[in-house]
Amino acid sequence: MKTTLDIQSELQRRGYYQGELDGIRGRQTIAAVKQFQRAQGLWIDGVAGGKTIAKLFPNEASVANDNSPDATPWLDLAYRKKGLHERINNAELRAFLKSDGKTLGDPAKLPWCGDFVETCLAITMPDEILPVNPYGAMNWAAFGKATKPKKGAILSFWRGTPDSWQGHVGFYVGEDATHFHVLGGNQSDAVTISRIEKKRLRVNGARWPLTALATAEIAVVSDGATLTETTNEA
Repeated sequence: MKTTLDIQSELQRRGYYQGELDGIRGRQTIAAVKQFQRAQGLWIDGVAGGKTIAKLFPNEASVANDNSPDATPWLDLAYRKKGLHERINNAELRAFLKSDGKTLGDPAKLPWCGDFVETCLAITMPDEILPVNPYGAMNWAAFGKATKPKKGAILSFWRGTPDSWQGHVGFYVGEDATHFHVLGGNQSDAVTISRIEKKRLRVNGARWPLTALATAEIAVVSDGATLTETTNEA
């Protein structure tokens, strides 16, 4: 399966990309994809879907949206930051959270789950309309469009009571019978994968970016036995 790094390398070889070969779908990569799509007479959206991949790598087998490196680039970026701790890795984490041009502040002092989700999406999906206040977890319940929980979906949870403004937000990576497995920030003070009870998901709280590729709404089932459950992400 092709990666974002493969796409960057091929676009660079063809003269479309002059940025760093970092494997991150950022503005320069998107701009290069758009230039390539324009030259090939393809729909110009900056997303490396099946048709774009086929033109870029003509000798490769066709690729479904689910297997495209552009299927969930925000999730790929989140995985790169897995393990960062708000105190132990404070400088690195703060640098990342402000790398999109804005940030809530010091993650060691403030609830930063929304800041983490916002940064991952802002960097990899710059054309996406984000919540006016992305730092409030409940605001993500109206982001993009509703979806069934699936790989990369943004999950908005309540904390305390279902109608509380307090909550948590992160990315779906799997589930078991009773819990979602969520990759997110401010989980045990770090970027981790944690178990969160399914009953805490807000109504229509599973969301999908409007500018993202359409992928299959298939649950990723695993036992989650090695994951820590989180109930208070403040």
